[in-house]
Amino acid sequence: MKLQLQDLSLQYNNKATLFQNVNLTIESGDFVIITGPSGGGKSSLLRLINRLQEPTSGTISIDGKVLTGYDVTQIRQRIGYVQQTPIVFDDTVRNNLLLPFTFKTASDITKPNDTHLQEKLNAYLLHDISLDDRALELSVGQKQRLALIRTLLVNPNILLCDEPTSALDPESRTIVERELEHINQTSQVTIILVTHIDFSTQQITPKTYTLTPNGLT
Repeated sequence: MKLQLQDLSLQYNNKATLFQNVNLTIESGDFVIITGPSGGGKSSLLRLINRLQEPTSGTISIDGKVLTGYDVTQIRQRIGYVQQTPIVFDDTVRNNLLLPFTFKTASDITKPNDTHLQEKLNAYLLHDISLDDRALELSVGQKQRLALIRTLLVNPNILLCDEPTSALDPESRTIVERELEHINQTSQVTIILVTHIDFSTQQITPKTYTLTPNGLT
């Protein structure tokens, strides 16, 4: 699944230009890290890729077809998005994890059972979290990991991660780094990650770029 960004620009409130001349080709299975200062447009770039925003100019295409040519449902099936501020609902951890399976986009994916869900929680150092716990009572770091697990349960082709380790302690940060690297290597999930802090990998060398007002360097 090839993703291409061509001459992208984005203006803030149709006035100040956040960035322009963004050009990037991402091949299937790539691990891409985009750095840059806070407020520089990194999160907005991810929102453009997931079509939660539209660029001021330029195009985004998947396998040669412009993003606007796809139904939004198709985009949601292919591209998972983990936001910097995790979204959880006033319900159990279980129901928060299973939320994607209530949508049509996941109708052809087998819904995981409790054993599988608990294994996923354990893998992200959430051993002390019960599936019956209330999600809103979790810490920000726990919510961040919960949101990542939830997104991965539906097997996206491309995973967009907005500051996925920003609210984590060093041990949890390492777990998430290793898990994302493992998913990229074993499942060939394309990962596009934006961060303003260091992100460490062991087995792979990510393609790393810096977002500036005049494009990627």
